[in-house]
Amino acid sequence: MQSVLIVGGGKGGKALVKILKESTVLTIKAVLDKKETAEGILFAKELGIATGTCWQDYINDSVDIIIDVTGDEDVFREMLSATDKNTLIIPGSVAYMVARLIEEKEELIKQLQNETYKHHLILNSTDEGMIVIDKEGKVIFLNKSAERMNDVPSHEAVGRPILEIIPNSQLPRVIRTKKIESHQEVILKNGLKIIATRMPMINDKGELLGAIAVFRDITEVVELAEEITNLKEIQTMLQAIIQSSDDAISVVDEKGKGILINPAYTRITGMTQEGVIGQPATADISEGESVHLKVLQTKKPVRGVKMRLGPAKKEVIVNVAPVIVNGKLKGSVGVVHDVSEIQRLTNELDRARQIIRKLEAKYTFEDIISGSSEMNIAVEQAKLAARTPVTILLRGESGTGKELFAHAIHNASERKYNAFIRVNCAAISDSLLESELFGYEEGAFTGAKRGGKKGLFEEAHNGSIFLDEIGELNANTQAKLLRVLQENEIVRVGGTKPIPINVRIIAATHVNLEKGIADGTFREDLYYRLNRMPIYIPPLNRRKSDIPALCERLIQKINQDYGRNVEGLKASAIQKLMEYEWPGNVRELENILGRAIIFMNFSETFIDSRHLFIMTANRHGRIGIEEPHNIIENQDLASIMEKHEKKVIQQVLRHQKGNKTATARQLNISVRNLYYKLEKFNLENNSMQ
Repeated sequence: MQSVLIVGGGKGGKALVKILKESTVLTIKAVLDKKETAEGILFAKELGIATGTCWQDYINDSVDIIIDVTGDEDVFREMLSATDKNTLIIPGSVAYMVARLIEEKEELIKQLQNETYKHHLILNSTDEGMIVIDKEGKVIFLNKSAERMNDVPSHEAVGRPILEIIPNSQLPRVIRTKKIESHQEVILKNGLKIIATRMPMINDKGELLGAIAVFRDITEVVELAEEITNLKEIQTMLQAIIQSSDDAISVVDEKGKGILINPAYTRITGMTQEGVIGQPATADISEGESVHLKVLQTKKPVRGVKMRLGPAKKEVIVNVAPVIVNGKLKGSVGVVHDVSEIQRLTNELDRARQIIRKLEAKYTFEDIISGSSEMNIAVEQAKLAARTPVTILLRGESGTGKELFAHAIHNASERKYNAFIRVNCAAISDSLLESELFGYEEGAFTGAKRGGKKGLFEEAHNGSIFLDEIGELNANTQAKLLRVLQENEIVRVGGTKPIPINVRIIAATHVNLEKGIADGTFREDLYYRLNRMPIYIPPLNRRKSDIPALCERLIQKINQDYGRNVEGLKASAIQKLMEYEWPGNVRELENILGRAIIFMNFSETFIDSRHLFIMTANRHGRIGIEEPHNIIENQDLASIMEKHEKKVIQQVLRHQKGNKTATARQLNISVRNLYYKLEKFNLENNSMQ
């Protein structure tokens, strides 16, 4: 690297310092000027370059080039005479001219780079792919769109033969033929469909430089064309659906004139197409105002409007909604239900009222018969638990009265004026239980209601929820229930937003949850959350002293249900009941008493032992039924078959200790069908203890 001595620290010297400090082949040894405050001197000091006032002190063999920017010819001559021939002395004007040429060259290079960058930016911002090859068939340019469509980065493609990048490329053919190929459809190896135009690149001298391909992804366009092709078929299908619908449908345009009705509309209203199509929306109205016109004015749907349509003045309910396409009102569509629909809605309303009544807890601790010490302990524990917000787990055999305890606990708590929701986890299929418990959002699954639906946990907010047969929950529902217990919040099916709830959970089970934990069918962490306040309800065979009082209470209820006036039991009947082991507990006791009252003559007021159906075990260990002595004669086959079916169901249910899932499995019927038969034969009642 050659050393440079700059003599003269004025503006010219400063300019030379700026230029030479970036050089990789020259190094500035010193900047000299008689004036120590000259611009070049101060600038050199900032850069850490040596400075001085006398050039004679720096002339030696180590200086290769001296640049004179003083503008004084005498100084220039003195330096020529004072230095040897190996030292190059350059006047400042020459040095400045060379420096300016270098600067201009660099400026031109920057301009070229900027223009190149702009061109690349433009080419890379277009949606059309571009590939350029030289006359040897090697890629020299690939824009971003071409990278995306071919799944090949530019740095991997440039410099490689085009056939390695795109094996079916026809650019080499364009090099050979020098002909333009326009609008060629190509399928890339990744499945994309493109339309390409290929052109040779020829300069003004007629020399071939290479070839370029410009192409566009038409995959979506082709798919759209296929959809348009199928549009007529879809339209035909929609028309078939409308025509076959049992609901009457009418459609009007944005001006309120009829454009479509289906056959059901004619059947319900008696109006033909000639009387509706092209006519004002009021043409078919006998009584009332046009709902179509109201919807067209407000652009809002209207539902449940009662009116009379057609010459027969058919009473109907009308629902009308606007038809809006791309933000513009195009008309409205109405669905008409005849008066029978009103009756259906009324029935549903009555059923809804029945459901609302079921949300109330019906029993208190006064309804629990508790003469035995074990039952008294369970009642006292339940009363203590009712005064706290703790989660409660009711444990005991089927038919011992776990639901009765749940009612009483709710009615003795601060939540008694709020909802009490009862859920039998074994009676609802796994696919429905989750949405029933936690609700769902709109569109969560096929058939989901518009706007979604609250779950039972949300319905029970600030109240209590009784989860019977908790041991039957699947793993997914167990995990969600654990979240409720831990976080006091639920997430609807299909939703992401947690909903806070304040619910006391009362769970019940007759199965061994500890065995379920060992088998891996029940979560251990959920078990510890539920088992914080366990209450064990003793079976009837451990509280036989309560049987007389239970019988008295149950007979009163059965009398009300069956319209009878039975006063009680004879001593022989009580003795027979006391000797039985009661595998079905209080539920079985109620069934036996109810069956006895059914078979009693209306003149009899006390139940005798001969009236009682008692489950017995024969000498082979098989369970059987002890028949009463006074079987009613002259019954038809249907009655006999129903009686036998009822006995079989009762026998298997007792054998399975009240487990309905196991009972349904053994009988090879669905759980839903089993519940229907239990209700039909009065084999289960919520009032049982």
